[in-house]
Amino acid sequence: MAALAALSEDRRRTFEALKASLSARGQLPSLPVEALVPSAIPELDQLLGGGLPSGIVATLEGTTGRWSLAAGLVARMTPRSLVAILDDGSLYPPALAEAGASLDRVLVVPARKALAVVRAVDILLRSRICKLVLMPALALRDAVWTRLAKLAHRSGALLIVMAARAGASLSAVAGLRLHCALERVIVHGTHGLWGSIAGFELSIGVRKHKYMAPGGTTRLRVESLS
Repeated sequence: MAALAALSEDRRRTFEALKASLSARGQLPSLPVEALVPSAIPELDQLLGGGLPSGIVATLEGTTGRWSLAAGLVARMTPRSLVAILDDGSLYPPALAEAGASLDRVLVVPARKALAVVRAVDILLRSRICKLVLMPALALRDAVWTRLAKLAHRSGALLIVMAARAGASLSAVAGLRLHCALERVIVHGTHGLWGSIAGFELSIGVRKHKYMAPGGTTRLRVESLS
């Protein structure tokens, strides 16, 4: 009995040491600047350790504000690289221009069917001509998501999936999951019967991070609806 008790105590101590070691991994490893994609939101970049890591699949989730955040990413990336967007009909190019993106460095690929989207993303990642690729969420098999994640890693590109909500397969391969939620609508001219919507405020939460513990929220004010 004494031997069993000692073995149990050793296992408990090993488990506690392992838990403490994992808890200590709270900081993002120091990555070179070129391995990060700034979000154009200083508070979010600080939360993420400098920006979104390249070479992973990331999701922008939520029903409001995903494209506002994406537009800022595109604007920050176009000065140093081409950006590819797989458009299923939800893209609004003027919003990219308003965010400061160089539209002549944005490659828009119209694609609505899943097979066409996957083939296009596959080609773009293998070609390594774009450091940022945006695609719509699709119902794909686990093996397909895994292949795209491996291609993103090999190419060093950031593959962003625009999803209202990430499914199990996408969540499993995603190295980063950001969720956008509407906080409040900004209204001008509220005196009397009339008013105008001037924009909205979003909260952006980190649901998963490849290099650090999830959690943390920041806010973004969008001056015009998108």
